[in-house]
Amino acid sequence: MTLDNLLVTEPRPRNPMLADIAKRVGLAERTGRGVDLIYQGLLRYGRPAPDYSRSDATSVVLRLPNADADLPFLELILEEERRIGAPMPVDTLIALAHLRMAARLDAAALSRALQRDEAATRALLGRLTAAGLVQAHGATRNREYSLSAAVYRRLGEAADYIRQAAFDEIQQEQMVLQYVQRHGRITRREVAGLCLLGSFQASRLLKRLVAEGKLKLHGERRGAYYTRP
Repeated sequence: MTLDNLLVTEPRPRNPMLADIAKRVGLAERTGRGVDLIYQGLLRYGRPAPDYSRSDATSVVLRLPNADADLPFLELILEEERRIGAPMPVDTLIALAHLRMAARLDAAALSRALQRDEAATRALLGRLTAAGLVQAHGATRNREYSLSAAVYRRLGEAADYIRQAAFDEIQQEQMVLQYVQRHGRITRREVAGLCLLGSFQASRLLKRLVAEGKLKLHGERRGAYYTRP
């Protein structure tokens, strides 16, 4: 057992009888570690995750952060638990907590936090996206994830989401215009690859730049390309 597999490794209780007692009275989850319960007890209240970093090969040192509860986040979790009719799984809590703190992360970064492979992480993110809790940004390759606009509203932080989205649009516009300035032209496919956007998102960005007079369309359909006016 190491810090990198603490959440997923199989338990090895030194005293199976005491471990069984702890499970029966509800002090540890059924796997016998209690780690999930510690994570859940902190993260569902919006507090930082438990800190095991001072542990070594011979002893386990656990630090529980003494932070105020994040009540809007707790309300969000309680609403979701009522909706699904079950406690929020620990991997979901970890993913939401990291996205709340970092604003945007890719599947690789979340995989490290969850201590799971990327396939399992992408499956989890797909479920959270379908539930309206998470939003994907960009094409499949190098896709990033954030909390959804609906979640930001429920947390009373709608302005943070708008600010983040506005920054993306400005950054994408500048990337496209600089590409055209250097190469003379750009296609929808090149915009999608450059800005990590889907086909529809790339088309929408180009239409806006044409409507604002910043780009000029030449040709149609697959032969279409854009230049500076």
